[in-house]
Amino acid sequence: MKPSIELLLLDVDGVLLDYQRSVRVRHIAHGLCVDSAQVQQVLFETGLETRYDSGMTDTAAYLRALSEGLQAEVSEALWIQARLAASRPRAEVVQRILALSESVRIGVLTNNGPLMAEVLRALLPTLCHRVGEGLLCSGALGGRKPDPALYLRALQRLQAAPSRTLFIDDLFTNVRGARLAGLQAETVRDGRGVGRVLKRYGLQ
Repeated sequence: MKPSIELLLLDVDGVLLDYQRSVRVRHIAHGLCVDSAQVQQVLFETGLETRYDSGMTDTAAYLRALSEGLQAEVSEALWIQARLAASRPRAEVVQRILALSESVRIGVLTNNGPLMAEVLRALLPTLCHRVGEGLLCSGALGGRKPDPALYLRALQRLQAAPSRTLFIDDLFTNVRGARLAGLQAETVRDGRGVGRVLKRYGLQ
């Protein structure tokens, strides 16, 4: 018998949002009048984005390195605008989550640097209001999924027990990491899948 769930912890991209990296890259390139291939290379192929998502560099140093690589200033505002342009809320999933009993705590754990929190507050204001301090970016915790240590740091921050936490992600590798940390965890890829998991764990 599964233990009762007190905290529902949610991934972002692929669960709460649809995300198109190519749109984000083009938006930055257009805003700076540089080539998209250059943006792709500096952001992702150098490992800069992964370092930021892992907490190995702070926001100021990240934006400075990105600006130097592109030889054009990348502001927080441009970064956020590009991420907003590339992201679309999954309305069916969000509605299912917001319909849950207030007795179920909700948290968010995303493999992103701290700037992503501003994007989520803009895209999902009602959900973020309910989540409150439970909006966690991996970069602020100093690690990345699927490292089991990251989940434990997140739960320590949220004062939640692993066995009473249900984590939902669209990538099985992240679900496996969560299970290694002692969480209940399931892989989902659409609103119907989220509904099935919530029902299985007695949350709706």
